Amino acid sequence: MKKFSIPCDFGGQKSPFDVYIGNPKEGNHPLQNQASWLSKERGGHIPPEVMDSFAQLLELAKKNGVSFEDLCVYALESAQNQEGEGASQAQEQAEGAEKEAEIDGDSPEKGIS
Repeated sequence: MKKFSIPCDFGGQKSPFDVYIGNPKEGNHPLQNQASWLSKERGGHIPPEVMDSFAQLLELAKKNGVSFEDLCVYALESAQNQEGEGASQAQEQAEGAEKEAEIDGDSPEKGIS
């Protein structure tokens, strides 16, 4: 399980909030339970683009047989290293790295390390 701090909306104010990423139950969104708790207990919301990005990363990890947690770490670190660019572009880079690894004959996991 990996811990990430993501910007969440609390009544129009953006504040960082820690979420924990692991392998969700089949058919569940990776942040489903945490988003529900945040809304009910704290009145906060995880932005839709963040929810979408994590859902896409989960599908990408499944498709390529790589660790969802490791892919999230890679994507979010890449996003942090690139000023002004969001997690969606980091996801595209992760996809590109996996494709390059597959073309080079390496396992997809090597492209994420």
